[in-house]
Amino acid sequence: MDVERVQVDGVALVASHDQGVRFGFTERTGGVSGAPFASLNLGSHVGDDIACVEENRRRALAALGCAGALERLLVPNQVHGDHVAVVRSACADELERVRSQIGEGADAIVCTTSGVPAMLCFADCVPVVLTAPQGFAVVHSGWKGTYARIAAKAARVLMAETGCVPEDIRVYIGPHIQGDEYEVSEDLIEKFDAEFGWENAGKTRLLSLSRAIQQALVEAGVPRSQIEDLHLSTVRENDRFFSYRAENGKTGRHAALAYMVEQLQEIHRLRPVVDPLGA
Repeated sequence: MDVERVQVDGVALVASHDQGVRFGFTERTGGVSGAPFASLNLGSHVGDDIACVEENRRRALAALGCAGALERLLVPNQVHGDHVAVVRSACADELERVRSQIGEGADAIVCTTSGVPAMLCFADCVPVVLTAPQGFAVVHSGWKGTYARIAAKAARVLMAETGCVPEDIRVYIGPHIQGDEYEVSEDLIEKFDAEFGWENAGKTRLLSLSRAIQQALVEAGVPRSQIEDLHLSTVRENDRFFSYRAENGKTGRHAALAYMVEQLQEIHRLRPVVDPLGA
């Protein structure tokens, strides 16, 4: 599973092409937003100028290779729940139906059609991208969604929609607050201990959301060998990614972005920047 840091016209993202799906985790550079949203803020709900957000989204799509798809872009109203929306066609009626649904709240999108990009936004919560031979899913997994096993739920929906089996699914976990940085209340760590069968009670208040996400996916049948955590920290690498905690709640949002290319479309490899992944 080849994932590289790439840069296109100043927009940096950690990206790959897998099973007919192009996806990327954007960084914070290459956009037009000013402080404290500088500069590639993709979130429309944080107080940034909407015109800047629109331009940033256009640039992010272009960097991923789907310039011109802005009018088909799906960005849900994220509510820290476990609702998984499904888009099966690029036709106007279907996109209108999905937009109406995700406007009421959704934290994951499963897509089984080409040419429709999906974007979810983050600033410490866990972005998860799942690919399959005939579709993909993009998931927002904060502690509530992680506890509700939203990534595993999205995997099951993806299997149901595409007819694939768990062994067909590949999973990529993007930049987020890491387990050694995320201290939570005693009540919350005990809640996770009970749900996931951990034995941390009384020993630590540090919560690894990635650990819980991976466990839920494995329990859903996805092979652990096909789950890749990129181990990118939004806190320690705050110069690359937005962090709600590190920036005291006033910050922008990076994104997980994916779309399925048409079967006959020629795939052009995104060019990597000189520095390696994580540098």
